[in-house]
Amino acid sequence: MSLLSLTGLTVLRGSCPVVDRVSLTIAPGECVGLLGPNGAGKTSLLRGALGLLPHQGASSLSVLAPAARARAAAFLPQGREIAWPVSVETLVALGRSAHGAADPDHPAVTRALERMGLAGFRNRRATELSGGEQARALIARVLAQETPLLLADEPVAGLDPEAQIRTMQVFADLAAEGRGVLVSLHDLGLAARHCTRLVLIHRGQLVADGTPREVLTEARLADVFGIRGYHAETPDGPVFQPLGVVR
Repeated sequence: MSLLSLTGLTVLRGSCPVVDRVSLTIAPGECVGLLGPNGAGKTSLLRGALGLLPHQGASSLSVLAPAARARAAAFLPQGREIAWPVSVETLVALGRSAHGAADPDHPAVTRALERMGLAGFRNRRATELSGGEQARALIARVLAQETPLLLADEPVAGLDPEAQIRTMQVFADLAAEGRGVLVSLHDLGLAARHCTRLVLIHRGQLVADGTPREVLTEARLADVFGIRGYHAETPDGPVFQPLGVVR
């Protein structure tokens, strides 16, 4: 069973392919890290897969009607602005719109708030939260959607270390529960530690797809990111640390 299937997905900017014939699948139980340097095409791939950008090739999500797509996949974009001074629980409850009414008392809202450590904030105005707290509230909103697949574009950017680790653990837990996660990341250490699989794209093309150890090789780190790094297996799990630049 596949929660997302891309076949030759291509997204153009003018005549330039920013995503170039990418094929991949996401299955239940996978937490997949989408890696690549700035400008590699990660955001365009996520948006193209959802049908939010014109594309060539095939995506199993983009062919769905909007309502069916909203029940099949939740999407967390990079933008973190909360424009309306609604309560946190009201904001998070918007994730339930895909299933009908946005009910703040729905158990999924409570579960999402608890997972993101926001249970004590549910009656606060979302616009009065700190930037990191607002980011966690927006993650809770997509969690409340409770879809089989979650796509997240740089969800841990700007979060403090504890919130980054907790967020990635939530995504790993979702995969362990049988759901699928595709998460765009720049932190290779978090990706290596929490993702079951990594997909590496460079200049719009898929260049590696496999376990963290298979993807984060010395040659690829140098060719794609221009860095060298340290990778070890420890009693606490895999550890990866960038060490320096090579060019």
